[in-house]
Amino acid sequence: MARQLSPRQCAVEATEQVVLHGASLNSVLEPAVADLPVREAAWTRALVYTTLRWYPQLEVLVRESLDRPLRRKDGVIGVLLAQGLAEILHFSTRDHAAVRETAETARRIHRPGAVGLINAILRRALRETDALEARIAEDPVLRHACPAWLIEAIEAAWPERAEAVLGELLREAPLTLRVNTRRWSPADALAALREAGFGARLHDVPEGALTLEAATDVTALPGFSDGRLSVQDVSAQWAAHLLAPRPGERVLDACAAPGGKTGHLLERAGGELDLVALDNDATRLEQVRENLDRLQLDATLTVADLGDTDAWWDGRPFDAILLDVPCSATGVIRRHPDIKTLRRADDIPRLAAEQVRLLRAAWDLLRPGGRLLYATCSLLDAENQEVVTPFVEATGDACAVETGAEGPIPGALSRSSGVSIPPGLAGGDGFYYALLEKVGD
Repeated sequence: MARQLSPRQCAVEATEQVVLHGASLNSVLEPAVADLPVREAAWTRALVYTTLRWYPQLEVLVRESLDRPLRRKDGVIGVLLAQGLAEILHFSTRDHAAVRETAETARRIHRPGAVGLINAILRRALRETDALEARIAEDPVLRHACPAWLIEAIEAAWPERAEAVLGELLREAPLTLRVNTRRWSPADALAALREAGFGARLHDVPEGALTLEAATDVTALPGFSDGRLSVQDVSAQWAAHLLAPRPGERVLDACAAPGGKTGHLLERAGGELDLVALDNDATRLEQVRENLDRLQLDATLTVADLGDTDAWWDGRPFDAILLDVPCSATGVIRRHPDIKTLRRADDIPRLAAEQVRLLRAAWDLLRPGGRLLYATCSLLDAENQEVVTPFVEATGDACAVETGAEGPIPGALSRSSGVSIPPGLAGGDGFYYALLEKVGD
């Protein structure tokens, strides 16, 4: 007989996989809640997200509350204590219920010896809430619930906006949709959503962006199943607008999975592109196919490494290339709070080196007069202009195109090359774009 797990037990097991074993939240959360009733599954997801969103703070508070460090094999007790503190400090649970149910969860995960410790620490937290809040206020790591190295990197990249950027990373991200404006007007889409009972608002720019007032099952939205609506963050929607593919062009989406931008590029050109969607992960590339099938669009899907041109390229240059490189994903922490726990400072130089490799490889595939859009969902200079500016300076036929604050993205920050979108701008994620043209006839 299968074990009957409580919502808190499911939550602590998923969180443990992330913080103690380095698993991604996406890979563990849905399996963890699969057997729960719908409302309990939703509550569990919310608790896991809240715990991970605040985990860099909670981990310190737990450590400071212990008389001696937990043994490695007792790491799950630390995770359970963090979850209990998350309920007390940041969640909707009534305070004493959080203490009682966290202690009960210890019994359920076969750690009855931890019940006394959990009761003592969480009850003390209830009694000393004012002292805890003062402790949090004085320490940037606790206040922003963010690792020190990442705070420093954000302060360097956003010296006048760092507090706002760090504060935004603690918020929940809205659900934003993209209207296929070739098949449906944004106004008609908005009217259909409201008629079906979904509160929503249109964005002035980019065209076709629409944000829902509350998260929902997107498959229930009018226009989703037949491809007139897609889920895509508002900042991510700028990619297709900036690259602006024209019907008949040969286009490469160089790191295509999961396919949101691939579909948008095709929509912009009415499906009339010779588009190659490339990715080195066959499983993720299948997601691109599923997205395109729903959108009733087509592309050539190719599994390969971008730089291994002998394995996949037919020698015909591209008119336009979207290079959405693998990155730290620090701009999407609102949607993926596990990034704050999983990412390390020494990941950034490794990622930047890979970004340079991919940019050089993509450039060789672009025709003279063609354009390349370099994109990341990173907030960090090392992955953005510090990749692009040296490349432009060292590459005689590369020219950066102005897309700064006076360009098409209101409120974005101009960089030495390209433009950065802060998280929260128009409700969107943090992004960086640099549009390059290849000088030539």
